[in-house]
Parts: sequence; C-alpha cells; structure tokens
Amino acid sequence: MSARTITVKENILGANKEKAEINRKLLTDHHILMINLMSSPGSGKTSLIMRAINRFKDKYRIAVIEGDIASSIDADKIRHQNVPAVQINAGGGCHLDAMMIKKALDSMDLDRIDLIFLENIGNLVCTADFDLGAHKNVVLLSVPEGDDKPRKYPVVFLDADVILINKVDVSPYFDFNLDAFPEMISSLNPSAEIFPVSAKTGEGMDRWFSWIEETLK
Repeated sequence: MSARTITVKENILGANKEKAEINRKLLTDHHILMINLMSSPGSGKTSLIMRAINRFKDKYRIAVIEGDIASSIDADKIRHQNVPAVQINAGGGCHLDAMMIKKALDSMDLDRIDLIFLENIGNLVCTADFDLGAHKNVVLLSVPEGDDKPRKYPVVFLDADVILINKVDVSPYFDFNLDAFPEMISSLNPSAEIFPVSAKTGEGMDRWFSWIEETLK
C-alpha cells in the first residue's frame, strides 16, 4: 500500500469519525441508545432484532436503521412489527458511513425513540473501519460460519462490546468449538462479552436481553 493510499484512507476515516461523534452526541442528547450490529450475510441479525422487538416493544420505544446493498426486505419485516425502520441502500458499497446514518437520524422523530438497532451491511471487513456514532458495537457470528473468523477478520472483533454466537441449536452438526472460543476472543478483546444464542429457539436470549436493559439504564 502506497503512502498516498494510506493518507487518503486516513483522511476519509478521520472525516467519518468527526461525523460519527456528531451522531453520537445527537443520540445522547435525546437519551437514545444506538446499538450497531455487524456480521456476515445470513448470520441472523434481523431475526435477533425481531426477537428483541418482541421482548421490549411494550417497554421501550424502538426504531431500526437497516443497511443493505439493495432492497428493503429486512426493513419491511421490521415495519410489519409496527416499528419504524429506515432503509439505507449503499448501492454496491460494502459499508455504511456516518453521513448515511446522520441522514437516517434526521428523518426520524428522535423525541419518540429510546433504542435504535442499526443493522449494518453484511460484511466482516469494511464495516469494522467506519464509526457510525453508535454507543455499542455488537458482532454476530453464526455457528455454521466456523469458529476461525476472529483469526481471519480480527479487526471487527477488536472493538466489539458483545459477541453473539448465533444458531447454537445446530451446534451438533458443525465443528464450532464453543468451549475454546472465549479464550480465542480473550487474546483479541478481553473485555468483550460472549453470549451463545439461538434466534430460532430462543436459547440464551435472556442474557442478550439483560445486557440491553443494563445498557439502557
């Protein structure tokens, strides 16, 4: 990578960071918690969000920002739950940026929201570089993907507050080592909490829900 390439990247990320801080302050001023969920495609982000909506919709005012390369499939699912959802299509891009989030926030009634789930574009690489202004970062890894992903894509795990291991209901059919995984994460990010869950069966979800409620306080 040339010096010019490095400089350009630093400038882009620096400008994005400034915008992200503006987003975070806006949310904090409105007493809103925003949680950024990152994962590979198909890991179960939307299913986990819908589980949380069903658990908390009568207690907290929830909204969702959906990031995808194209379509509004996931946002439509959220709206069917009578929860406001803003769709961001990156038009071929592999990540969201802070300006996209600012535009989404500007379209929302922030005085009527307590909690925003930000479903990032399915990608374990590009999403890790861009601060969006969220208060917490959650990385979702599904059992069928394998337990080697933190070694292959370490950056996204470095800043994670929580790592959700989804689809534990199919663990008997895959070689994901649930016992050894915490030690691997500890070498990268010892402060990250790890919750094995199943969005399909509900297994382990109480720990995830408890973390959300504690973070909202």
